[in-house]
Amino acid sequence: MQLGTKSAIVFPLALLLLLALLTFWIDKSVQPQVPKLDGSSRHDPDYVMSNFETTQTDVNGALRYKLAANEMKHFPDVDTTDLIKPRFTQFAKDKPYTKLEGDTGNVSSDGEQVEVFGKVLVMREAFGDKGELTVETDYLKILPNEEYATTDRPVVIKQAPGTVIYATGLIYEKKQQTVTLLHKVRAHYERPAAKAKKSMTSNQKNNQQVKAAKPTADAQRDKPDNNARIRRRYE
Repeated sequence: MQLGTKSAIVFPLALLLLLALLTFWIDKSVQPQVPKLDGSSRHDPDYVMSNFETTQTDVNGALRYKLAANEMKHFPDVDTTDLIKPRFTQFAKDKPYTKLEGDTGNVSSDGEQVEVFGKVLVMREAFGDKGELTVETDYLKILPNEEYATTDRPVVIKQAPGTVIYATGLIYEKKQQTVTLLHKVRAHYERPAAKAKKSMTSNQKNNQQVKAAKPTADAQRDKPDNNARIRRRYE
């Protein structure tokens, strides 16, 4: 067989083989992936816990953290944990406890980020001459290891007896012990009612009715600032 004749036969065969391989590759590319039988490809929880509570102590056995929730679900496809009605409490020696709660929450796979949604409430108990402090919002992102929390949503901060602060956006940095309010800051302060003097005689007590003085106009502060960025030390 001559060389020209052999080449004329081999070339069409090689072309047909190439087309067959190309068709096979295209077919494989458009085919859906075969789901794994271990269930990791579905967004189904691999375990569920109800009404659970877990605690963490320091090296001396003192209580540091307590985490509770009505329900916890772990999803293997994204390796995250969802919480229903989460409640987190932090304790410290000779310091007030701080409690965080919300409607729902989730924890990242590495535990580095926690998000809380819905009716979010952060409460620090009263201590010394400091009244109870609360923070209300509808979303809060927390980085536990960095002791850092932030939100870009509206917040309401209340401290007894009569301080109320409204803002949009908040950054809390525990290491610096500061709370930074980002936008649309508006504060209201009400001076506590004056106390009756202890030196009042019995006749004066009988003849005079002591009433708590109502705050006057200059004793109230309500100053809106739409562009203010306030950095306040957290105590």
